[in-house]
Amino acid sequence: MAVIEVKNLHKIYCAGEVEVHAIRGIDLKIEQGEFTAIVGPSGSGKTTLLNLIGGLDEPTEGIIIIDGTDITKLKDNQLIDFRLWNIGFVFQAYNLIPVLTAKENIEFIMHLQGKSKEERNRRAMELLKEVGLADRANSRPSQLSGGQQQRVAVARALASKPKFVLADEPTANLDSVATKNLLDLMEKLNHEENMTFIFSTHDSRVIEKAHRIVRIEDGRIVKDEKVK
Repeated sequence: MAVIEVKNLHKIYCAGEVEVHAIRGIDLKIEQGEFTAIVGPSGSGKTTLLNLIGGLDEPTEGIIIIDGTDITKLKDNQLIDFRLWNIGFVFQAYNLIPVLTAKENIEFIMHLQGKSKEERNRRAMELLKEVGLADRANSRPSQLSGGQQQRVAVARALASKPKFVLADEPTANLDSVATKNLLDLMEKLNHEENMTFIFSTHDSRVIEKAHRIVRIEDGRIVKDEKVK
């Protein structure tokens, strides 16, 4: 049964007097526990599709149903609440809060959810250890390399144990060891907690781990295959 269903999705951006058709009539179903890679050339619409599924952008046309809820009909405050409790994001630009430490950035979503200080601390340190940054818990983003910031961003996305994780190029700035560790962690959560992952990626290391590959070109799905 599909837990994410996209129907006739379109997204048009206006750049001055020019209309850019980023997404062109996409239909897509994702089942619970899938480990899916969305692949395609730069500008093909991968990031736009993730942002639409995650409710960070509004479609020009079409509907997006997640876990039985049509998120295109939610008001802004309802959408914020829905994302808070259901979706973890890994942004290509990290989007860490500059004034917070690595640990505090990971704790932030759990704080919004009202989790106890003890629970936030335990989960944050557990994830920092998993991504190899336990010794940088008190470092702010400006004190971390790009790859370290990326690992904190992944840990933050996983912190609240969301049902769905949307990850935009999650391994773009990571070396082979860090990439393997992160993918192993995500596979573990996918297997043990049935967490659903959707990646936008160019990285062959991510594509090799995927159970399903959805290829996009010019805002359309041109190939969709299960590989595992």
